Amino acid sequence: MSDIVACPACGQRNRIAATAAGRPVCGRCRAALPWIAEADDDTFAEVVERSPLPVLVDMWAPWCAPCRLVGPVLKRVAGDFAGRVKLVKVNVDRAPALSQRFDVQAVPTLMVVDGGQVKARQAGAAPAAALRRWVEQALSA
Repeated sequence: MSDIVACPACGQRNRIAATAAGRPVCGRCRAALPWIAEADDDTFAEVVERSPLPVLVDMWAPWCAPCRLVGPVLKRVAGDFAGRVKLVKVNVDRAPALSQRFDVQAVPTLMVVDGGQVKARQAGAAPAAALRRWVEQALSA
């Protein structure tokens, strides 16, 4: 499973796999690329828990209006932290075991997972500046 991402530095289109040993960089200019992937009950361990980078997990649902609002904000935050954080989106309707495992009571629920451990967690949408600060604090903890 892979996605196509345009390099923010040079515009080159790059294919990025959901799992990899390193950090995604542009094939042309070598700039760090935002790493955005999806996971479900079957792929969470490989995509999130074994990630070489800390992971910002977005537990969301397609019927959730705040989730649809925060989705583009999270993509911008992932771009701001390119090379430092991987964004993984988990549709709770398609991942009931993960919803239960992490006791998701509201969507969106955001978590920062590093080395398989939840380092920070928050429920609800927030503005981009607040999310950037929250991720930065979680990375420095």
